Amino acid sequence: AVREAMTQFNSQEAYSDKRELLADETQKRLVGRIAALLAERQYDGQAVAVQQVLLRDVKLPTQIRASIEQKLAAEQEAQRMVFVLQKETQEAERKRIEARGIKDFQNIVREGIDEQLLRWKGIEATERLAESQNTKIVVIGGTDGLPLILNSGK
Repeated sequence: AVREAMTQFNSQEAYSDKRELLADETQKRLVGRIAALLAERQYDGQAVAVQQVLLRDVKLPTQIRASIEQKLAAEQEAQRMVFVLQKETQEAERKRIEARGIKDFQNIVREGIDEQLLRWKGIEATERLAESQNTKIVVIGGTDGLPLILNSGK
């Protein structure tokens, strides 16, 4: 009955994901063969009750089993790569959104910065520089009235 049922499945299915279907098919064939044997002997009652067929250990030749395991591993690796690609696609979309946000921020800031604001920030920096304990000399000059930075390391 098991051999007959196995003809309906390929080796990989019997070894992995369709084992329960193989067990169900085996049970149907086993019940049918028992009924045929009882009928052949002209027995009217039910001598055997088959409740469930369990396939505990499907033993395939080593080479076939190794081939199936390699195929299953390759399928799992392919699924993992699909997941990785989806994750990377989502990350790329996240970075695009972040970059758009940064660009929008920079455009808003750029529109709000003008010559007067820069001059005001320069004056504030000059005041802080003049009040600093480390300041020895503050030179104000140039055409714009902002501080000259001496010995800036350039």
